[in-house]
Amino acid sequence: MRIRIAHDTTYTYSEPVNAAMQLLRLTPRGHDGQRVITWGIETDCHARLIRREDWYGNIMHSLYAAGPLDHVGLKVVGEVETTDMDGIVRGGPERFPEIFYLRGSALTELDPAIREFAEAAIGHISSPLEKAHTLMGAIRDRLRFDADATTSTTSAGEAFAAGHGVCQDFTHIFVAAARHAGMPARYVSGYLHKVEEPHQSAGHAWAEIFVPDLGWVSFDATNGVCATEHYVRLATGLDYLDAAPVRGSYYGVSREDLHVSLTIEGAAQSQSQ
Repeated sequence: MRIRIAHDTTYTYSEPVNAAMQLLRLTPRGHDGQRVITWGIETDCHARLIRREDWYGNIMHSLYAAGPLDHVGLKVVGEVETTDMDGIVRGGPERFPEIFYLRGSALTELDPAIREFAEAAIGHISSPLEKAHTLMGAIRDRLRFDADATTSTTSAGEAFAAGHGVCQDFTHIFVAAARHAGMPARYVSGYLHKVEEPHQSAGHAWAEIFVPDLGWVSFDATNGVCATEHYVRLATGLDYLDAAPVRGSYYGVSREDLHVSLTIEGAAQSQSQ
């Protein structure tokens, strides 16, 4: 299917700042289940925007804008053609061996509660694919989705103890538990097309697990499904900090407010396409 995305992000400052710097992972790459038709990033201020790749192979733009600035606005508009691959991801850049994704990170650090939960849920299962599916279901049963429960710096252990969180938290817990079970796991940021909800307040996050004989397979613990043609993959990493669509800072004494407007619309491909 074809998915059209319009993603507006505005940072507003209570007092003008001297400069703003941001790292943008807002441009998808193509792979076997995803073809980028058109894509562009614009800013509403005079800024330098330099494109490069990070060490995971994600497309990243470095933005620098000199002040005084009372706001920085970003507009992303693009169209992607997707194909349902039964959750399997192939054809993208792979900069590291699979075992690299067994290592922990600040936001996916394993704590005793997650370790006990993982062993109880999947410790008796030998098949990696069955382990991943069972773990996904167990996390969805254990956690409650709550858009106001956590922040971008909440760790897997903190979200698990609270018992609720957003897609980022579901993914961090899934990744931490999977790595404990010996399954290479990574964090994915992107977009989810929802037929009944074209206007959204944030992007989406899910995980990819390396399964022998299949390769990388996408698991969305928030919704309890493997990724379908409704998912647009932006970036990957060990956790949110590696794959965040926008991360930045500013110079100045000010308070920063963030506003996001996101529209995701899709249409099934015709047989002639």
